[in-house]
Amino acid sequence: MTIKVGDTLPDATLTEFFDVEGNGCSLGPNAFKTSDLVKGKKIAIFGLPGAFTPTCSAQHVPGYVQHFDALKAKGVDEIWCVSVNDAFVMGAWARDQKTAGKVRMLGDGSAEFTTKLGLELDLRGRGMGVRMQRCSLVVDNGVVTQLNIEAPGKFEVSSAQSMLKQL
Repeated sequence: MTIKVGDTLPDATLTEFFDVEGNGCSLGPNAFKTSDLVKGKKIAIFGLPGAFTPTCSAQHVPGYVQHFDALKAKGVDEIWCVSVNDAFVMGAWARDQKTAGKVRMLGDGSAEFTTKLGLELDLRGRGMGVRMQRCSLVVDNGVVTQLNIEAPGKFEVSSAQSMLKQL
């Protein structure tokens, strides 16, 4: 079953790579429970099929980095990029995309979060395994208030620009 507006975000573990120790996080991959991360916050989440893939790297992530200030001005506390990749890959992609201080690059290496959202994308036929459908959500204190799921192969409703219009 696919998550919908009004649902509580499912609890899962996501990982984030840290280049510098601090704020209670060690160097390298750190695991976080989504239920802990969303408490009392408005979070813009965008999900995508994979790190370093063409549309994701050329448009999806750069759009959220570029519109960081505008999203914050609309009341967004954090922006998350979630992909079925491990924390090491997401960390390398974060450095490549210059997301530091703007977009948290969170790995869902075993597709636990993706599966609980009901947003799996089966790309085994293309050698990529199970991935996340391209999407965007706004979560306010753990409750989904906006949800945009892209049609296969499309990039129309989950962009930062689309989210800004909805906020």
